[in-house]
Amino acid sequence: MSASPQSTPGDLPFYEAARKIYPREIDGRFSSLRKAAVVALLGLFYGLPWLSLDSHQALLFDLPARKFHIFGLTLWPQDFLYLAILLILAALTLFFFTALAGRLWCGYACPQTVWTELFTWIEQWTEGTRGKRMKLDRGPWTLEKVFRKTLKQVLWIGLATYTGYTFVAYFVPIRQLSDQLWHLSLGPAATFWLFLYSLATYGNAGFLREQVCKYMCPYARFQSAMFDRSTLIIAYDQQRGEPRGARRRGVAARAQGLGDCVDCTLCVQVCPTGIDIRKGLQYECIACGACIDACDQVMDRLGSSRGLIRYTTEDTERGFAVRIVRPRTMVYAALLLGLSGYLAYSLTTRMPLIVDVIRDRNALYREVQGTQIENTYALKVINLDHGAHAYQLTASGIDGLRVAEPAEAFQTPAGSVSNVVVRLRAPADRATGVRRITIAVEAIDQRSIHVTENTRFIGPTS
Repeated sequence: MSASPQSTPGDLPFYEAARKIYPREIDGRFSSLRKAAVVALLGLFYGLPWLSLDSHQALLFDLPARKFHIFGLTLWPQDFLYLAILLILAALTLFFFTALAGRLWCGYACPQTVWTELFTWIEQWTEGTRGKRMKLDRGPWTLEKVFRKTLKQVLWIGLATYTGYTFVAYFVPIRQLSDQLWHLSLGPAATFWLFLYSLATYGNAGFLREQVCKYMCPYARFQSAMFDRSTLIIAYDQQRGEPRGARRRGVAARAQGLGDCVDCTLCVQVCPTGIDIRKGLQYECIACGACIDACDQVMDRLGSSRGLIRYTTEDTERGFAVRIVRPRTMVYAALLLGLSGYLAYSLTTRMPLIVDVIRDRNALYREVQGTQIENTYALKVINLDHGAHAYQLTASGIDGLRVAEPAEAFQTPAGSVSNVVVRLRAPADRATGVRRITIAVEAIDQRSIHVTENTRFIGPTS
């Protein structure tokens, strides 16, 4: 008895091999927007490290020096709150625009999309159009195939390496990094991140591509929590397009019992994630608009109106007005405005001076000349300004309290830390027990820069 040709569940592979997607080349208004976004965003990424401001790189996260230079603003580890707020603002902005416009971030600004688009351009330039690429992959290894594949890989590796080099340049000054690379003296940490980021770019943009969006990106999974009926999505007009099929020229589609869709599958061929938008909204859709450009061109050739595939909302499809102002957008907008206002106010009123007071724990107090009680403190003065300042100390809280050391003002260079030993003295008859005092540090050349810190002054109990 012959075996049944039907496969049993045990015969099926646990994982299905990924099917390579060959996106078709397309021109159109949304394609032009994507190209402009790629050029602008990559221009910023590759160009910003070369921009200098105030004698140092304009955007530099100097981890060894624990300084973060952001366009004239220098943040220290003590300013971590600002970085945290910036990250929260970035997340809220993503949520806000997702609620309004769907996955436009994915289609136009996501790094995965941007670099994949660039790598795809290189592939199209070296291997040809979609049909030629498919034929080249199916064909035998000829001299032309080896040449085209090798040229593509060389350009991919070169671009990925330069991308890793630029990424490291946001943490190591780019001119210093270039000099180290030229003399082959790059440190182990910089070498590790250069190769890691280069490999990630090469793998994600060159090979994984849409699989990152489908299987690895968490945003694709939780985006539905931010969608509602007024969120902008890409949709296929079922009522207008169905039933789909080829038709005779010169005869109206409805007269042949057909809709406007000719079932040319161009919308599928141009999709970078390989989905069929005619099956409805899918989480793999990155809202790039390539299917809209393809369908509009077909409608133009057929003499039909555009919009068979278009950006729309569920409310629009149901005949309702689109509501931009709605509870979720109001909440996101309120949080964005509140945090942005707080960040702007905090940065504009930020004092470019940090003072930490640590009382000497080795001795409670010391008697001086029989009439004075002395306490010792260690001051850490951090100058966050772009220029050096001379600072003077004053102390208050006890009648007759004075600064015995330092006797003169001390200098702290820009972006530096001064460790200052401070000795305070007070009359013995007024400095009994534990007293709360205030130490003030003020810039002599700029009185608006001043900080006060509270501490304790300890004297004899009787």
